[in-house]
Amino acid sequence: MNQVRELVFYRHHFHEFFDKQSEKAKEKIDYVLFLLTHIDKVPEKFLKHIEGQKGLYEIRVEYSSNIFRIFCFFDKGKIVVLLNGYQKKTQKTSFKEIETANKLMNEYFSTTK
Repeated sequence: MNQVRELVFYRHHFHEFFDKQSEKAKEKIDYVLFLLTHIDKVPEKFLKHIEGQKGLYEIRVEYSSNIFRIFCFFDKGKIVVLLNGYQKKTQKTSFKEIETANKLMNEYFSTTK
């Protein structure tokens, strides 16, 4: 299967989140990231635009009864830049987490251009 997108991890936030997860949860996260990089049209079940947020998406991972969200955005159409992640415990996406993701995305674009 050909790779259609490149993953870029911005700073340390994703790795800190990932390292705290169980081995089985890490396997599921890796699987979803593999899909993201190898499938041209990723199903909304795995990748969804966050309403009201310009350019911000969430990678959606479910394992057992756990729901994980990892924020990302695209750069130059193909690169998925992974930001912070968290375990979702309520119906609504945490506004605090969205604010952090927006801050990191703005920081990325202001330092890489």
